[in-house]
Amino acid sequence: MGLFRRRKQARVLSHDRAADRGDLAHLENFIRSRRGVEAFIEPRTTVTETTVILIADDGEWTRRRIDGPDGARRFAYRMGIPVYDVRLMGYPQRMRDFNERRKRRPER
Repeated sequence: MGLFRRRKQARVLSHDRAADRGDLAHLENFIRSRRGVEAFIEPRTTVTETTVILIADDGEWTRRRIDGPDGARRFAYRMGIPVYDVRLMGYPQRMRDFNERRKRRPER
């Protein structure tokens, strides 16, 4: 009868792709073309792998996949920018302000 039988845990795998050279090139270009860029590591979810969001001093941002939290830290160190964990720090106000300004901009 097995009253204490273990149930098999369903393992949820992400069907998303990992970071590739194109992702890294995009991130590098964003850093080179903007001022005051900081990196924020976003944790892996059931839908996406670990991502890094780069936020410039004016709040403009971009997000791409990265090879795990350690890969994000290595990337930020190599690029010479600060890196934070978004679960600990949250998103900076300048990003929310940028998004709000973008919403108010008339359609082109």
